[in-house]
Amino acid sequence: MSQTQVERLFIKDRTSLMTDQFRITSNITHSGATTADITANLERIDGPTGFGSLGTGMSEGSGTFTFPSTGIYLVRANAYIFRNASSSVYTGIRIKTTHDNSTYAIAALAYGYIPDVNSAYGQVSAEYMFDVTDTTTHKVIFAVESGGGVNYGGSSTQNRTHFTFIRLGDT
Repeated sequence: MSQTQVERLFIKDRTSLMTDQFRITSNITHSGATTADITANLERIDGPTGFGSLGTGMSEGSGTFTFPSTGIYLVRANAYIFRNASSSVYTGIRIKTTHDNSTYAIAALAYGYIPDVNSAYGQVSAEYMFDVTDTTTHKVIFAVESGGGVNYGGSSTQNRTHFTFIRLGDT
């Protein structure tokens, strides 16, 4: 690759770059075995001071994320988990995608374990590279899953359970 191409791609042409992050603003509580899509209490990260993003960013409605343009995207999901009332033999986060704006499939998932100990905490992360060829049909949702009493941590000032989107390039 020539220096001119590198300059155009990484220095001068920032119109195709996009990064964005969202987080849950309040805890999601599971008192027993549960799987649930995250549909509420989501916000685009707005701080603390120093937070930065590039491009137009994602659109979100009722937990469904829409991409601003076609391309290859790295999608990351991070869950901050802590004990609620008992142990959980598994706690997880899911990235679910659709190509038809209707049928979602699990694209990536990660699991951890929360023991039955006061102040037990854990974190799991999943990621997926999603080829978005049509912004009207290619969407993402996130889900949490547990086998016992846990909380998925939320905050309006810190990234606890949060989601990252990075546009890597053209499709």
